Amino acid sequence: MLFRWMKNVFTSQPQKEVAAGQNQAKQSEELDPSLQNKLSSIKKAFEYSPDFVIRDFPGSAAEGTPLAVCYIEGLTDSALLVELMENVIQFVNTSPPYEDQSADVLVRKILPSGNIESLDSPQRVYQAILTGYVVIIVDGVQEVLAVSISGGERRSVEEPTSQTVVRGPKEGFTEEITTNITLIRRKVRTPDLKFQMHNIGEYTQTSVAVAYIQGIAKPEVVEEITKRLGTIRTDSILESGYIEEFIQDAPITPFPTMINTERPDTVAGSLLDGQVAILVDGTPFALIAPVTFFNFFQTTEDYYQRYDISTFLRIIRMISFAVSLLLPSTFIALTTFQQEMIPTTLLVTLAAQREGVPFPALLEALLMEVTFEVIREAGVRMPRAIGPAISIVGALVIGQAAVEAGLVSGAMVIVVSFTAISNFVIPYFSMATAVRLMRFPFMLLAGTLGLFGILAGAIPLLAHLVSLRSFGMDYLSPYSPFYKSNMKDLILRVPWWAMKTRPDEKAGGNKTRQAPHQFPSGSDNNLDSIGESDASE
Repeated sequence: MLFRWMKNVFTSQPQKEVAAGQNQAKQSEELDPSLQNKLSSIKKAFEYSPDFVIRDFPGSAAEGTPLAVCYIEGLTDSALLVELMENVIQFVNTSPPYEDQSADVLVRKILPSGNIESLDSPQRVYQAILTGYVVIIVDGVQEVLAVSISGGERRSVEEPTSQTVVRGPKEGFTEEITTNITLIRRKVRTPDLKFQMHNIGEYTQTSVAVAYIQGIAKPEVVEEITKRLGTIRTDSILESGYIEEFIQDAPITPFPTMINTERPDTVAGSLLDGQVAILVDGTPFALIAPVTFFNFFQTTEDYYQRYDISTFLRIIRMISFAVSLLLPSTFIALTTFQQEMIPTTLLVTLAAQREGVPFPALLEALLMEVTFEVIREAGVRMPRAIGPAISIVGALVIGQAAVEAGLVSGAMVIVVSFTAISNFVIPYFSMATAVRLMRFPFMLLAGTLGLFGILAGAIPLLAHLVSLRSFGMDYLSPYSPFYKSNMKDLILRVPWWAMKTRPDEKAGGNKTRQAPHQFPSGSDNNLDSIGESDASE
């Protein structure tokens, strides 16, 4: 019954058809050619909006106001708005009445250049105004012109805060989707880079862009992502996390099936591998799909430095993943059930430390883990000026005081501290959070069944990872199923001149990355002869 209820909760989409019918009805409404009727409907829609502005231009018509401009202050660029108003005033003063004129004539006379749209429904007019467009309404002309001069206060391009840049471009995404698209365009300069735009959210009408490289990304993956985005019916999309939960393959799993990043170079590299990116207006975090489990242990810096160093760091990350997941539970199992597996000298030391501790190892570990999680969350929520200091001092003071009071042993403090440090080694926060969550079930299993409990938990966990998929791609690929050609860039990274093709499970048609036979022949180049001639002289 429980699983049936959960299935109904996660699969039912009530009122989807009703919402779709309402949206189609709104889009099918037509505009009235009369200027006064248009303005009255727009004023009614934006009633009690102090930032909404309407400018009337009487012109040379005998009756009424032949032209009006509508926009919202703060969403438009001030300099471009002034230039646009000058063109409108000049057009009004030098042109005859506007009877029988179409929107094309106005475009040629008022707006010789720029991003201009012709709108034919009230809903599209409202959406254009709320997006930062300046709307021009002419009496007698049914179409409404929308000029894109969006602007206002925006955050400049800065270094990413959630992903530290060791080597590479120090620029991160902003909350403006047009800026984010430009950052990707600067790195992937090809007309094959495509962006499919969507507006999602009944009230927010958030702009969402699906980015991919035509000819490299699999068409079926792009089509599936577009299809899933089209089925979203909700009031609001305020962050890319909304999109991730709506379209991910496995809603009931702690492991992420999409990567979120605020680095344009990470998105550009993923697009060149055949993956698809999703950009959401209002957030600097972009989504990347499809992904595998091993993508969460690879960073962009791995491709900016030597391959041997990158391979070493990837091995360290995988070891840190295992330590963060299993070290507390292994310590609990060994000290509680399998003491014979501990060397005698170490066992005597541990027994002496635990002599005055009143709690069993399981309760001791849970107490320390929960305490550390509270300190870490408090450090995140505190003001930035005092948060790190309070968290570090709090951890030191509490740990030392707990050992001196005999509540926990010194070895347990070391185990919990090293576990927390290992968790920070994982590059992506979503995967690190999943490991933090899975650590507690393993501790409970180890405290009740020992090493057998850890094994009993590891086998279902591995089976769960094998069953996961990310937009048609197996989560543990290329190990399951096995792709021999993709072993060059997994845990081990071969040099760039040896990676001739893209990953088979990600790329579509064009799998060739570079030309063959690019091994650097440093001993055979012309510089050797130059050095010999200098020595002879």
